[in-house]
Amino acid sequence: MREKNRRHPRMRGIHRMSTSKPSEEIEREEINRHRRRFVGATAMTLAATQFGMINPAAAQRTEAKMPAIKPGTNISLGVLKQIDAGLLNVGYAEAGPADGEPVILLHGWPYDIYSFVDVAPLLASAGFRVIVPYLRGYGTTHFLSADTFRNGQPSVVAVDAIALMDALKIDKATLAGFDWGARTANIMAALWPERCKAMVSVSGYLIGSQEAGKMPLPPKAELQWWYQFYFATERGRAGYDKYRHDFSKLIWQLASPKWDFDDATFDRSAKAFDNPDHVAIVIHNYRWRQGLVEGEAKYDDLEKRLAQSPVIGVPTITMEGDANGAPHPEPAAYAKMFSGKYSHRTIEGGIGHNLPQEAPQAFAEAVVDVTASS
Repeated sequence: MREKNRRHPRMRGIHRMSTSKPSEEIEREEINRHRRRFVGATAMTLAATQFGMINPAAAQRTEAKMPAIKPGTNISLGVLKQIDAGLLNVGYAEAGPADGEPVILLHGWPYDIYSFVDVAPLLASAGFRVIVPYLRGYGTTHFLSADTFRNGQPSVVAVDAIALMDALKIDKATLAGFDWGARTANIMAALWPERCKAMVSVSGYLIGSQEAGKMPLPPKAELQWWYQFYFATERGRAGYDKYRHDFSKLIWQLASPKWDFDDATFDRSAKAFDNPDHVAIVIHNYRWRQGLVEGEAKYDDLEKRLAQSPVIGVPTITMEGDANGAPHPEPAAYAKMFSGKYSHRTIEGGIGHNLPQEAPQAFAEAVVDVTASS
């Protein structure tokens, strides 16, 4: 775990940023969030425009000052929408102008669209068209057919997101997410780079395979994955089904040990776990990743490509909280997996796994910056 910012132990969202190429060593520097928001972004954007690095329209968007926001300010994403997309009827929130630059925000497990409850209005105020969907098995997203296999393998979640883009007539978008959402964004950027303008990925490069999932880890690392072993058993499936709210709250506490969320914040998200397909999707996802169950043959070609650990070429900012209690790789371990414009930001102030909800300002700024760089 990284050293905290000793000067400002109570300030959540201060971040260190590093820029690297695959062959370069990652460098970090302390950045004051407020100076960055009001001065740095504008100056850097103007300079980049002068040197032809980004187009003037993107420069104007970055110059637009996002309002400062305290985490937990918002409690609603507005009236949700529904749309048929692929195998699903997807529930999603939308904010910002209809003709704005599209950005798709992807949540993880056990979280939901409220991870972006403060991020979405920030990006909307900057002129983005913001789409925040419930993944399969969460919230108001449901299968169109009762006969569809409840498949949770990672490539399928990415296929869902592509189908949603098609349904919304979005040709290309900035993708941003954490946990399952970051993995989904990684897969989309690797397999369909023509659909991905840029990416923000918490915890970096998360593409894996069944073979990789079978490899044993040192004991302390294995301990962090205790819930995967629990889910591998029928007792684990039944236990998660019976205690899904208590189980999810425990994961929140372990993954973000310094995030003092209240019951109302958790309860807003926990409603998404009442989806009738939630347990089936979650259990299949983790069992598939350990090679304990099969996926669907129609996705085998995608999985073969992902098993090669494809390098991602779209402009990317990776992020990490300085107090992430969930298993995650070190930035130096995955920097080489990004061949395009790339930088890493470590967010200071006791920020845990649910980075968008714990540090919405920093997350939104990353989306604006990476989009402007593309």
